[in-house]
Amino acid sequence: MRLGTLISNKLHQLRDRLHAGIGKGYSIDEPPPLRAELFSADQMEQHGKALALSHVLAQSQSPDKLLGRLAGNERSLTGVCRLLTEVATENRQVTPAGEWLLDNFYLIEEQIRTAKRHLPEGYSLELPKLAQGPSAGHPRVYDVALETIAHGDGRVDTQSLTRFVSAYQSVAPLNLGELWAIPIMLRLAVIENLGRVSARIAAVWIERNLAAAWADKMTDAAENDPKSLILVIADMARSNPPMVSAFVSELARRLQGRGPSLALPLTWIEQCLSEMGQTIEQMVQSENQQQAANKVSISNCIGSLRVLAAVDWREFVETLSIVEKTLRQDPGHHYGRMDFATRDRYRHAVERIARKCRQSEETVAQLAIALAKANAGEDEKGETGNRLAHVGFYLIGNGLA
Repeated sequence: MRLGTLISNKLHQLRDRLHAGIGKGYSIDEPPPLRAELFSADQMEQHGKALALSHVLAQSQSPDKLLGRLAGNERSLTGVCRLLTEVATENRQVTPAGEWLLDNFYLIEEQIRTAKRHLPEGYSLELPKLAQGPSAGHPRVYDVALETIAHGDGRVDTQSLTRFVSAYQSVAPLNLGELWAIPIMLRLAVIENLGRVSARIAAVWIERNLAAAWADKMTDAAENDPKSLILVIADMARSNPPMVSAFVSELARRLQGRGPSLALPLTWIEQCLSEMGQTIEQMVQSENQQQAANKVSISNCIGSLRVLAAVDWREFVETLSIVEKTLRQDPGHHYGRMDFATRDRYRHAVERIARKCRQSEETVAQLAIALAKANAGEDEKGETGNRLAHVGFYLIGNGLA
């Protein structure tokens, strides 16, 4: 059996080892991590308006895709962490991003369990879906979450998030269900990003191990059978190794400075890269940058999971809810003095009426306020300071009829 075939078999064994840990339905060729241009709070505010203008809502329902994606990310993260644990146990090098993933996997597992609790089957069916774009078929509020993560490199800043959502709503108001869905959608987006970065960590591990296998064979040949070195190099060339940064940088790390004979494979690599307009130095620099970027993304995502667990989402929703702002205009100023549970009961009433009447929640809330203001003078018995001026009369009282 040719050496190239042996190395190729080793690569397949590595891939099989990874897939065995992750399970069916996972592909190493995952989408790239959620990384876009980093935006300041001011830029996120501008982006919120632009995003709202770009969103086109679907007119029909589509199957839920979020639960399946969450399950896939769970398999991916669990499999990669199991693999990295084995690597660490064998005293082999784990990338900084991989170390972050391992050290904080307990938190990721906890957040996945939380996501499952808050994302029961059918939960997203009531949320408006997008008709086009990369997130077509997904709730639009999920795309809002993805954009938050992408333009923060995995980092959630509550002030920036508030301005982003507020700006979005200045163009396209979100309903109450969507606002309450933001925390779970952000969790899903963070877990999605962790899954994507972990896929890159796994791919890098495979590519580096492939490079290590070839480097070991060539080093052994150079030391023990120099005449066969050229045959090993030829076998590597015939195997069509991946000219990616992880493979090239690991091969260079192991062979550079090891003598003239081991410079031959690097010369061949350099020639291949020149056809792509690249050099070994550029590939090494690119790999270092990617590893640093992966570490930052992982650490930001871990920090965001902690932030999401600490935020007072009731205050967040009430601050951004257009229905809340409208109901606080009741003429008797009773609504604002109520406790959260009562206010939430009124908001749920607005939701139910809006769905039943096929009107926007804002329209329903405005109508209830208009009726309360119109009757603020006196009730049907001529009594002032009355229940007819109370917005609740039209949402949960006799005025609803």
